Amino acid sequence: MNDTKQFPDRRSALDRVEAVTAPSTRAARERRRPASPQWAAWGFLAPVTLYLALFYAYPLYRNLDLSLRDYTVRSFVQGDAPFTGLANYRQVFDDPVFAPALLHTAVFTAACLVFQYAVGLALAVFFNQNFRLSATLRALFLVPWLLPLIVSASTWSWMLNSDSGVVNAVLHAVGIGPVNWLTSPTWSLASVIIANIWIGVPFNLVVLYSGLQSIPGSLYEAAALDGANAWQRFWRITFPLLRPVSAITLLLGLVYTLKVFDIIWIMTKGGPADSSTTFATWSYQLGFGNLLPAFGPGAAVGNLLVVAALVFGLIYVRVQRKQALS
Repeated sequence: MNDTKQFPDRRSALDRVEAVTAPSTRAARERRRPASPQWAAWGFLAPVTLYLALFYAYPLYRNLDLSLRDYTVRSFVQGDAPFTGLANYRQVFDDPVFAPALLHTAVFTAACLVFQYAVGLALAVFFNQNFRLSATLRALFLVPWLLPLIVSASTWSWMLNSDSGVVNAVLHAVGIGPVNWLTSPTWSLASVIIANIWIGVPFNLVVLYSGLQSIPGSLYEAAALDGANAWQRFWRITFPLLRPVSAITLLLGLVYTLKVFDIIWIMTKGGPADSSTTFATWSYQLGFGNLLPAFGPGAAVGNLLVVAALVFGLIYVRVQRKQALS
């Protein structure tokens, strides 16, 4: 009887011991538990975040700060430039070079995008036939893309030279008079457009060709059995299925073309008489092309290019989101 009476007491004592030791036991288990996967994810993201902050966010901030202050050479070194707000932007908009530079930037970008994409797409469709020597020819077409831009621009400057250029020599052979490609206000912008198209076609060819490789061949076979000709197969199958690849190709080409500087500067330096000046070359001229550099207006012109690229990027994201939901 005494044992049966004491058994509940012993049991309750054990419960009290377990209640006291349970929290410490759970804490020890939590300490031994491996780190959360979230911390591992942050660990992998940390280097990328640091890189973006140092080499993207900080330069953008500095460029914005340059455009909002009256920087001279002395204040650029000492860092005591006065804040002027939007005065540099007003100066840029009131400059007589602004309207021609805006027009040249738009024409240069649009012409390069259209012809680079059209020629690149035609070559991609041509090489998609997988004929003999297709791989060798594709590799040769990559040469303009692999050459340093200073080499490409210098080569085109020599080819388009008014006196000793090979282009004028060919025109003379067919009975056409010489053209002042680089020294005439009529032809200078067309000259740099031609050179940039030649440089950008290989990029479009590579990206669009990879997109064509992902289209099933059974679709073309079924269309051919239904009596579709080559143009109908291209318009009804190839072009629609290439839209996602075409969109990213055009967006990347737009961003690249907006900031083209070296080709124009080496070939024409934006001249003659600002006939080939774009925002990229104008920004350089303002900031570094004069004895008294205008850092603020130069940075303001650069920020206009950043805003233009950002607007088109947002448009691309919005279009892609609509296509994904539809």
